[in-house]
Amino acid sequence: MIATKAIGDKVVTFDLVERMQYLFVRVVKARALASKDAAIDPFAKISLGSHTARTRSVPSTLYPEWNEVFAFGKERMGGPALEIAVSDDRDPDSSFLGSVVFEFAEIPVRVPPDSPLAPQWYRLERKSHHSQSSPRTVRGDIMLAVWLGTQADEAFTEAWQSDSGGYAHTRSKVYLSPKLWYLRVNVIEAQEVHLERFQPEVTVRAHLGFQVQRTRVAGNRTTSPFWNEDLLFVAAEPFEDDLVLRVEERKSGGEKEEHALLGLVRIALSGVERRIDHRQVSSRWYNLEKHGGGGDGSGGGEDEQKKHSFHGRLHLRVCLDGGYHVLDEPVNHLSCANPTARQLWKAGVGMLELGIIRGKDVLPMKNKEGRGSTDAYVVAKYGSKWVRTRTVMDSLNPRWNEQYRWDVHDPCTVLTIGVFDNAQLANRDARIGKVRIRLSTLESDRVYTNRYPLLSLQQSGVKKLGEVELAVRFTSASVLSMLQLYFQPLLPRMHYLHPLGVTQAEILRISAMRIVAIRLARSEPPLRQEVVQYMLDTDVNVWSLRRSKVNYFRLMSVLNGPMAVVRWMENICHWRNPVTTVLVHILFLILVWYPELILPTLFLYMFLIGLWQYRSRPRSPPSMEARLSQAEVVEPDELDEEFDPIPSAKDPNVIRARYDRVRIVAARIQNVLGDLATQGERVGALLSWRDPRATAIFVTFSLVVAVVLYVVPIRVIVVVAGLYAMRHPRFRDPLPAAPINFFRRLPSLADRIL
Repeated sequence: MIATKAIGDKVVTFDLVERMQYLFVRVVKARALASKDAAIDPFAKISLGSHTARTRSVPSTLYPEWNEVFAFGKERMGGPALEIAVSDDRDPDSSFLGSVVFEFAEIPVRVPPDSPLAPQWYRLERKSHHSQSSPRTVRGDIMLAVWLGTQADEAFTEAWQSDSGGYAHTRSKVYLSPKLWYLRVNVIEAQEVHLERFQPEVTVRAHLGFQVQRTRVAGNRTTSPFWNEDLLFVAAEPFEDDLVLRVEERKSGGEKEEHALLGLVRIALSGVERRIDHRQVSSRWYNLEKHGGGGDGSGGGEDEQKKHSFHGRLHLRVCLDGGYHVLDEPVNHLSCANPTARQLWKAGVGMLELGIIRGKDVLPMKNKEGRGSTDAYVVAKYGSKWVRTRTVMDSLNPRWNEQYRWDVHDPCTVLTIGVFDNAQLANRDARIGKVRIRLSTLESDRVYTNRYPLLSLQQSGVKKLGEVELAVRFTSASVLSMLQLYFQPLLPRMHYLHPLGVTQAEILRISAMRIVAIRLARSEPPLRQEVVQYMLDTDVNVWSLRRSKVNYFRLMSVLNGPMAVVRWMENICHWRNPVTTVLVHILFLILVWYPELILPTLFLYMFLIGLWQYRSRPRSPPSMEARLSQAEVVEPDELDEEFDPIPSAKDPNVIRARYDRVRIVAARIQNVLGDLATQGERVGALLSWRDPRATAIFVTFSLVVAVVLYVVPIRVIVVVAGLYAMRHPRFRDPLPAAPINFFRRLPSLADRIL
């Protein structure tokens, strides 16, 4: 029977992973324990062969309540029976208070989604080896529930687990990223500012948490400076930090630039207006305060009056933009494109299910008791939902067999899975490897079960640290709705109607990533910052000579196609293959004589190529490739440069400054090369069946165009195309056209690079 688990009003079928047998023990409470007084600290101890576990002790009571669940794996089921004994934590010599023993044959089996097994009262008896050394009278009852189940049981997540040591930070958990907003602050002008100099240089510095931005110097150097400049921040719900704007006067002279505070404004984000489009919000005047400028407020009335006196006012337009998608990960690895405002979300088109089965031959990541050991766990991220498996303690072949699901709003997104070593709250969790799976490369309703290599790039070079076995299934709700998405923009409308600058978007992405890492690190148990940063690719745009080589060779691989055509044409011109040359001459004369056959022939040719390459289409999602990442041939000096932080640790200081500047400039060139290579790879993806739906759309389109161009005279096509290209701007849609949207959704090799 297939194990299932209810989540809300939906049922998840645990059919992608192996079913693991567990013995569950729920210890609820006890009553009327035997004691002369209440000076006992009772606890319950569960014994299963040589394996034991215990509840916490409840101080000074004869009616303790524990309400704890324990899960023992099938391999732990040793011994003839299960024993639950109640003991006193205060008296180790005669602590036994009674026990209950269950024979394995008497334990019921529960298969989800059966109703939870109700706990029952059991009489405590003297049936333990502890009873021979304990003079206490046995009296009282204990409320228990004992059953056999699987990892699909809803009690499994919160249970003490024998294969993970039972610690809270080793159990499986689900996390949600905070809801992120773009906070737009339009600094318009100030009036009646108390200036200290004639013709001052006045700026506004805005703070939101760790984010700091400054306007340019006001053009009019008067008591009413004017800016009309937009500042953009990332804010996360619930809002914890206030927006602080400081009007400052820049002072010249000295080695370090100084600013004198003229006044400040503090705005609580909970009262800021929210919008979902680019409509103009109302502006407001805010009175400037000058805390600390006219006294510390602890003196007489004169200082207090000066502190709260009028220092001018600031004209602002502040709003929370909900029409954008706040990027916290690279666009090439985007896992969700929904805007912040939920009313603008696209309808769901399917469901993604991930089965995390096992790891294989994972290398030891640390030493434990003089031997190599790994405490591995897996983190998967899609959209705002993060999942973390339980930690399998001290195993180089860990078995998780956990299954999770996500709602999918766009198939052209990426699922990211990372494997880490649990440092047990002492050090940083070590990276073992990462896998990315693009949903558009998956066929609907098909289960992909594969082992993926776990590659780690270190200063000594690339290293395979093991393998992880995953099962993935993408189920589409409506094929028509999903195909329509290929002709719609990937990002929300606001990104195209009022786009952000490239540099500005990258700065905001880094801020969003830091906010997500800080918030998830405060969860219980925490999802560590180094884990979040690794999953979100913090250093994706940092200079690396290796990545520059990767993008260069990607670009050269794209150009191999046109160069092959040039070489083929050269062979034709030099009659190296007479038969082929004669056939090309005949085809050339036919196309010249009948020019209306050129375009139908071209599209028919692409249609036939697409059908021919269907045989060699990828049968499984691709994984990380060390060869594509140029990690197998990288030089030690290049790796030393890649792992060298910015600012560089090299000496002398002048060389370090120049070195950093060159790296920053080279990083931009690297990104441009990557973008060019991505566009070329998307062209190649049209007929490669890497995205089966996109290729099917293009192949069908090619056939239709071939037929239309054959039926309709070429002159009519040229006139219509020319008039359409030169149409009046009034008839142009500000959003990208459907072919552009389709092209931008095609997969590239960017999501397969280390």
